[in-house]
Amino acid sequence: MILRTLHGTSALVVAAFASVHIANHLVALAGASSHIKFMEAARSVYRVPGVETLLWVCIALQGVSGLTFIARDWKQRRGFVPWLQAASGGYLALFLLIHVSAIVFGRAVLKLDTNFYFAAAGLHVSPFELFFAPYYFLAVVALFTHLGCAAYRRLQARSRAIRTLPLALAVPVGCGVSLLIVLALTGVPTPVEVPPQYQAIYARR
Repeated sequence: MILRTLHGTSALVVAAFASVHIANHLVALAGASSHIKFMEAARSVYRVPGVETLLWVCIALQGVSGLTFIARDWKQRRGFVPWLQAASGGYLALFLLIHVSAIVFGRAVLKLDTNFYFAAAGLHVSPFELFFAPYYFLAVVALFTHLGCAAYRRLQARSRAIRTLPLALAVPVGCGVSLLIVLALTGVPTPVEVPPQYQAIYARR
């Protein structure tokens, strides 16, 4: 119960940050400069040392507790929604591990500003777009799906139609948002020119 409470509480913090982060990427449809301007304003809040530390702790709690639930309940899991929740949660944990590690490496080792260009670079150096396009797309779909599954579980006392509605809405909305974010990162509809120092992350490999 303690672990589940921590998972639920940390989820609120991570979901709040994810909402801002997704909005930031959608702003990129108007161009990289719009994305960076939005990010600078958001960073004035989430990069305050105490806030950033809390965010890192909550992300770690989400990953550890989520994987614990998947492993612990593996044999008891029954039905499509529980397995969908486990699959989406497992992908989110993998994504967070890769994404957070990349950000820490970019900031601490490469000494780069992990802004829009850091996220977009992999989509502009072939053949890395073959990894990054589905990587980003599935991450946002997994987030929306996982939240939809959580809503489904919380509505267990309601009719099947009401329980299913949040999940039925979350998946297509997640797909639409994911597609828009990938398009923004690839330079559609506003062209993107990734600076050489960001392309060099992949060009040297």
